[in-house]
Amino acid sequence: MKFPDDFPITRRWPPRHPERLQLYSFPTPNGVKASIMLEETGLPYDVHKVTLSDTDVKSAEFLSLNPNNKIPAIIDPDGPDGAPLALFESGAILIYLADKTGQLLPKAPAARYQVLQWLMFQMGGVGPLFGQLGFFYKFAGAEIEDPRPRQRYIAEAHRLLGVVETALDGQDWIAGDYSIADIALAPWLRALDFYGAHEVVGWADHPRTVAYLDRFLDRAAVQRGLEIPARD
Repeated sequence: MKFPDDFPITRRWPPRHPERLQLYSFPTPNGVKASIMLEETGLPYDVHKVTLSDTDVKSAEFLSLNPNNKIPAIIDPDGPDGAPLALFESGAILIYLADKTGQLLPKAPAARYQVLQWLMFQMGGVGPLFGQLGFFYKFAGAEIEDPRPRQRYIAEAHRLLGVVETALDGQDWIAGDYSIADIALAPWLRALDFYGAHEVVGWADHPRTVAYLDRFLDRAAVQRGLEIPARD
């Protein structure tokens, strides 16, 4: 395939710089993983705002790139062996960008797998569980009278915070050195404030986790990435 001619998504979101990596995203906890990673690595890229509305994520153009209709997604015109590569799923994107640039994912096998295990911890645990907490605590699920769903996700969020708190004992970052595991995890920790859930999950009772998020948010690349793409 040739980029951009053979990629239907470019009909709706045309590239400004076709030679650059193309990011299709929105500044959610999953979306900013990709923008923060791109800012950290310094790769040149075009950004395209894909809102969460059905008119965007369920459009034929976006579904041609991600049939699961979720952001973020990327196209790298200069992928493996010089061929364009389209990719969705934020964890896969982080691994790909780390391998492409040689940054934020150790090459030594043991250290690499330590980072990947914490990446999977976020992908399989923190992200889905915190997302459900937000639904049942702040959004439409908060109207459900049965308290059990809300209580379940509050309890799970508290448990997962305990896992993070223990892992941070004696180190600044979740897998030792700063890595893609932190870029995956920290935006979801930040989401607890957006959900107004700090008190119910015992955020203040996890001082290492609080300091960890503060360290993450102090990074210049993180501050830029959190605002990409602009909501307005």
